[in-house]
Amino acid sequence: MAQLWGGRFTKETDQLVYNFNASISFDQKFYREDMEGSMAHVKMLAATGILTEDERDQILKGLEGILADVESGVLPITSEYEDIHSFVEANLIDRIGDAGKKLHTGRSRNDQVALDMKLFTRKEIVALKELVKELILVLHNLMKEHTDTYMPGFTHLQKAQPITLAHHLGAYMEMFKRDYGRLDDIFERMNYCPIGSGALAGTTYPLDRNMTAQLLGFKGPTLNSMDSVSDRDYVIELLSAMSTIMMHLSRFSEEIIIWNSNEYQFVELDDAYSTGSSIMPQKKNPDIAELVRGKTGRVYGALMQILTTMKGIPLAYNKDMQEDKEMTFDAIDTVKGCLALFTGMVKTMTVNKDKMESSAKNGFTNATDAADYLVNHGVPFRDAHGIVGQLVLYCIDKNISLDDMSLEEYKKISPVFEEDIYDAISLQTCVEKRTTIGAPGKVAMENVIALNEDWISKLN
Repeated sequence: MAQLWGGRFTKETDQLVYNFNASISFDQKFYREDMEGSMAHVKMLAATGILTEDERDQILKGLEGILADVESGVLPITSEYEDIHSFVEANLIDRIGDAGKKLHTGRSRNDQVALDMKLFTRKEIVALKELVKELILVLHNLMKEHTDTYMPGFTHLQKAQPITLAHHLGAYMEMFKRDYGRLDDIFERMNYCPIGSGALAGTTYPLDRNMTAQLLGFKGPTLNSMDSVSDRDYVIELLSAMSTIMMHLSRFSEEIIIWNSNEYQFVELDDAYSTGSSIMPQKKNPDIAELVRGKTGRVYGALMQILTTMKGIPLAYNKDMQEDKEMTFDAIDTVKGCLALFTGMVKTMTVNKDKMESSAKNGFTNATDAADYLVNHGVPFRDAHGIVGQLVLYCIDKNISLDDMSLEEYKKISPVFEEDIYDAISLQTCVEKRTTIGAPGKVAMENVIALNEDWISKLN
């Protein structure tokens, strides 16, 4: 059992205790970050005169060799090491001798693992941002294609008012834009370097923490050594942001599942993102959308786990914090997979414009506009509301839509109606006269699309 702390102890740790305590099974994911952090640390130690240039060069060459051998598969990371730090240091000493024993000068595993986690999380935020951006681009292109694809808008899952598919997709566009912004915010807030904080109280060595931070691409060093090693609020923020992303993906998935059903037929999913039934040959199941919806709870669980882990920990570092990794890794992998698959599914689905428009017509989504017509002809709104309610009941009884009623039928219910009622309640009129920013009218939507185009062009 390769350990970095055996001097204080007189007998071996019980194997079960060792296994329970070890983190190598999951923190080996940090092997690159751990060695990158060590390389920067060693360069700083030499620059401040704590190590000689020869010692620096030996250590750097040894670390580069270990990294190359791990990535080529020549050097496996095994469970004989307690953690990734032990693995790197033990192999370094084996390769270069006593110079390798100086690698750990001026740091603790506490600030080392804090650095590794930050480097890893920072890299994953960049990857997540790129995946969210890809989804945003797909939605943006679909919005441009469907400014005149009429469909029903819903409240309470009941048809409410006519909108366009561009407008509906635009709602998710705004959600994912905010998700992108949240990832940006987390990156900016977390981008300070903890290395050099030691176990909790810094070190007596004359470290240049600004230099190490600069070498690793941080904005600067963290300003409190206890906070540096004992908080994971950036992990909590990331899990919260990912939970929100999954919530948005899940809501969208739910709608796609409904739209893909035989009853709606608003969209048809591409064969590559669907599966069949083992017994029912007619089935085409929206499995990707269902799995995205199902995996949302998995990410929520990771957020609740780290919140619960951190809530009772006194300053500074405690071993509980080792639990910040496994579920975070799983949540990141889950969200990345869901974003990639969901984007592909939406990009390749076929939109049935006629079905959407027919559904809007047959769902009395233009009833509010019929009431507005009466109001514009001098009828008090409360009376207009009642008159249109009678129209709807009449249509339900006859199994027709408001558009199918004759003018004679209209006039039997209210003599105010004239021939221009048909233009007033057409889907095109109902949608296009809504021109305020944020509304579904084509002019308003084109303004929003242009604003989105500008927003996308400025993404980093």
